[in-house]
Amino acid sequence: MHPAKWRETIDPFELDYHHFQLTEILGYPHAGNDVFHAKGIYQQQETEVYIKVARQQGADIRREIDTILKLNLELAPEIIDYDQNREQFVVTIARQGERLSMLLNQNKDEKSMDYLFEYGQTLAILHQAQGNFENVKDRRFFHIPPEEYFRELRLEEVYHYLVKHKPERENRCFCHGDFHYANILWKEKHISAILDFELSGMGNREFDIAWALIVRPGQRFLLTEEEIREFLRGYASEGTFQEDLVRYYMVLIYSFFYKMGETEYQDFVRSFLQQNIR
Repeated sequence: MHPAKWRETIDPFELDYHHFQLTEILGYPHAGNDVFHAKGIYQQQETEVYIKVARQQGADIRREIDTILKLNLELAPEIIDYDQNREQFVVTIARQGERLSMLLNQNKDEKSMDYLFEYGQTLAILHQAQGNFENVKDRRFFHIPPEEYFRELRLEEVYHYLVKHKPERENRCFCHGDFHYANILWKEKHISAILDFELSGMGNREFDIAWALIVRPGQRFLLTEEEIREFLRGYASEGTFQEDLVRYYMVLIYSFFYKMGETEYQDFVRSFLQQNIR
């Protein structure tokens, strides 16, 4: 079940729906935008849905709608309604499944290694998507922070590594842009849905892989080299990649994420950085 209302939001009953009639709000998932777990009537049947409404700066509902419609991907959300300009909101049918973090926390017998091959394999398949997609939006994570940033963190050697080994070119493909555990649902040990395509588009293959492998604060899987290897083994079953570039972008991303966690997380990130800049 999703949490009760945890912040002020727009009133979803006031949205200008065309094909969907909202009848009940079931929960308020934590998200940057306003997201509502809800019930309503669609094609004369009661239907469980998610309603995403643009809230945060940089929200790109139009990109998400356009990408999902172009992909025609079974694992992507099924869109049933949106506003006329494709800018304010989108309604998708709720998909069954749980996030991997929830599955592992709820059942101590579940092992992350049972999931990571398919996790990587699915990203490789997604990277094969063909179509006229926009380029991904530029993000701060794509760029090396100034040297002063690393000096303040006592990570100057990381800065020098990033500058010295900066790739000369990108291996481009369709990228999800935010392929990590919070946007992947699982059912019966298989991926049942891929969510949140706001950041998708043509982009850097190895950066997209690295983003999937980054451990977020509080995450309890992908902490070991063995788990990383299993994810990459799954990816390699369907696609090719340059591991040195994946490692490079993991170092770059962790340089930003270092400041997001408490001492335990920072110690983990610092250890990863030290091991991967040698």
